[in-house]
Parts: sequence; structure tokens; C-alpha cells
Amino acid sequence: MKKAKQEIVTFKVDYSLLEVLKDLPNRSEFIRQAILNALDNICPLCQGTGSLTPDQKKHWERFSKSHSLEECENCHEIHLICNDQEHNTGH
Repeated sequence: MKKAKQEIVTFKVDYSLLEVLKDLPNRSEFIRQAILNALDNICPLCQGTGSLTPDQKKHWERFSKSHSLEECENCHEIHLICNDQEHNTGH
């Protein structure tokens, strides 16, 4: 299998973050892993932008009429609950 060509990517950081990064033994690997982890955890609705478009907001408002956000009793994370009794199979 042919190895993919690597490219250099640069980005700006503030001084305090730079100071923390300087102390890492392999900062490139740390940054690569942090980016991959972030990409694995992108919000499926906003796709990582942190906000909804006007059309996404309309869809969300319609969806949220039959769904709610609740805290899990076990892990304490917020998750969606279907309030439609016909489709709600429990947790």
C-alpha cells in the first residue's frame, strides 16, 4: 500500500497555548490526535460549526416538538429523548 504524502499545516495560537505546546514531547502527534478526536465527535446537526443555519433551526424546532434533551441518570450526559410514546422504547 502506498503511503500518503504528508503536508505541513500551520495555524496561529495565543501565547499561553504556545507555552503549553512547547512542553509536549511530540507536539505534532498530540495535535494530530487532538484533531482526529475532535473530528470523531462533531455534532451531526451543526457539523462542528457551533451554530445552526436558519433552515437547520426550522428543522430542529419541528424535531424538538416531539423530542427533549435530558440528563442521563447514569453518566450525567445530555441526550435526546423521543417523547412520542409510540417510538419510545426506553433507555
